[in-house]
Amino acid sequence: MSSGAAEQDGAPAALDLDRLIDDPRTRIVVCCGSGGVGKTTTAAAIGLRAAERGRRTVVLTIDPAKRLAQSMGLTELDNTPRPVKGARTGEGSGELQAMMLDMKRTFDEVVLAHAEPERARAILENPFYQSLSAGFAGTQEYMAMEKLGQLRAAGEWDLIVVDTPPSRSALDFLDAPGRLGSFLDGKIIRILMAPAKVGGRSAMKFLNVGMGLLTGTLGKIFGAQLLTDLQTFVAAMDSMFGGFRERAESTYQLLKAEGTAFLVVAAPERDALREAAYFVDRLAADRMPLAGLVLNRVHTTGAAQLTAERAMAAAQALEENGADHEPVQAEAEALAAGLLRLHAERVEVMGRERRTRDRFTAVYPDVPIIEVPALAGDVHDLDGLRLIGHRLAGEAD
Repeated sequence: MSSGAAEQDGAPAALDLDRLIDDPRTRIVVCCGSGGVGKTTTAAAIGLRAAERGRRTVVLTIDPAKRLAQSMGLTELDNTPRPVKGARTGEGSGELQAMMLDMKRTFDEVVLAHAEPERARAILENPFYQSLSAGFAGTQEYMAMEKLGQLRAAGEWDLIVVDTPPSRSALDFLDAPGRLGSFLDGKIIRILMAPAKVGGRSAMKFLNVGMGLLTGTLGKIFGAQLLTDLQTFVAAMDSMFGGFRERAESTYQLLKAEGTAFLVVAAPERDALREAAYFVDRLAADRMPLAGLVLNRVHTTGAAQLTAERAMAAAQALEENGADHEPVQAEAEALAAGLLRLHAERVEVMGRERRTRDRFTAVYPDVPIIEVPALAGDVHDLDGLRLIGHRLAGEAD
């Protein structure tokens, strides 16, 4: 899904945010990007703007930072969507809720929902499961897929805005179905699952032989207790493995479907746009729907007609002439010279940012872009998010 219309002179299309979030067909917006580019703030601002334009919206952050909760006036975020007070929803049905992924709690919820009570208790109490659910590599990305699928299936929201972790790990959840399938199809897992499927004395016989072979090679490395915990875990989880794979694949297909839009967030800096290029390429390779690029914290000036060269020349002239003037006038001229030098520096920064942007657009001319002017300070509340929303929509302050 894309938005915006091409501009003149071969410039890239302008990203029309309001058109994107107002479209009832848009159900999921995924914000991705490297760290420190304002991605979390962008996701929150999009969620707030969508809610204030009449859509029931939930913002899901996978980033453990507390910025989202603070900017929305919440004391904390957890695995349950919480209403955000202060959104100006007027007479419409719009509302805003926010939540932060709790990986372990999400995993626990899946177990409780898809296993019999006795088996669920055995899984939750298993030491291997407790380690897996608390921070096993790849678990966070898979649980993000689970939570997104849960939110979408609940049907309570018109729009889900996902704020992903910083850097390239933001797209690791795209690999979750494949990695999960590799894990479930692994030789060790298949051997460990076999005793549970054989049953009775045959199971014990197989267990003695199979586990004897495993403990002979792996037990020295991991310890016999870990292998016992792992076998018990696999036996308890056996009936759930297929469901994990099916739900992950279903959510993966949901991300590729009409109604999902990916926004890449970047700063007008070389490294950030290099990361943005990686995201664009990866999304294209996976055939994910890219809506466009949010170029955040772009420097601007109210006197663009005054070039850096002219400003520096004027500053130098004021400084040279100041020695011949009265102290009060000399002080004013020194102040003016300082402001002119600051303006010159700002114009030079703007030039570097423009050249960096142009290198990106030369490679990706079909990616719609919206440039968001930098704020004087950080965003700490809903008014700040609202201002960012205005700028994302291309509106004047």
